[in-house]
Amino acid sequence: MRYRLPGGRLLFDDLDLSVLEGESLVLLGPSGVGKSTLLRLLAGLEEPAGGELRLGSQAGGDGRAHSYGVVFQKPLLYPWLSVRENVALGGRFRALRGRVDTAHVDELLEHFGIAELADARTDQISGGQAQRVAVVRAAATRPEILLLDEPFSALDPVTRAESQRWLVGVTAELGVTTVMVTHDVDEALVVGSRIALLGSTGRVQDHWINPAHGTTDSDPDLRASILASYRTA
Repeated sequence: MRYRLPGGRLLFDDLDLSVLEGESLVLLGPSGVGKSTLLRLLAGLEEPAGGELRLGSQAGGDGRAHSYGVVFQKPLLYPWLSVRENVALGGRFRALRGRVDTAHVDELLEHFGIAELADARTDQISGGQAQRVAVVRAAATRPEILLLDEPFSALDPVTRAESQRWLVGVTAELGVTTVMVTHDVDEALVVGSRIALLGSTGRVQDHWINPAHGTTDSDPDLRASILASYRTA
């Protein structure tokens, strides 16, 4: 796959990426290598200049359309609506009608520990709580694939660490394929069952399997290997 920026610069050149069903893939890399752009390409918000990017259980993709939920760096909640109303928002769109209902929304809020916030306005909750609401709102549409663009980057370190572990639990229980963007190696080691490093070459520079994801007990040799590659990305 190839992708050019509006000014004409080639950002991705012969980029080859597979997202496997049920995995939690973290796209890791320094600023400017196109991590967020790649996420938008996955979501269908941008079109490649050449080639294609197919998702499926096999490396070549399965040829069918997939449903997506997207969570951005900012939660983008409507402050005049309650938490429950924000989570239920997807049901207002024709393409998602029938995929979101009140019972499902309340079940998600309860199951993922934010039921006590259901009737609160979103300008009355913390940043960490707002990002959790944004994740649950995306999950409420029953997507097959959840795309996250550095959703915890603005949080303090303690809240960020708690939110990372919470996210791993949520996505595992939902059984949803997850692709998350970050520039933080330690965050990648918590969230990602597989980590792909994007470099300035416009390609995937390296990737690793991470069996200890969801915990803070990362393999020090794996961390050292990722850091060494990151420095040359």
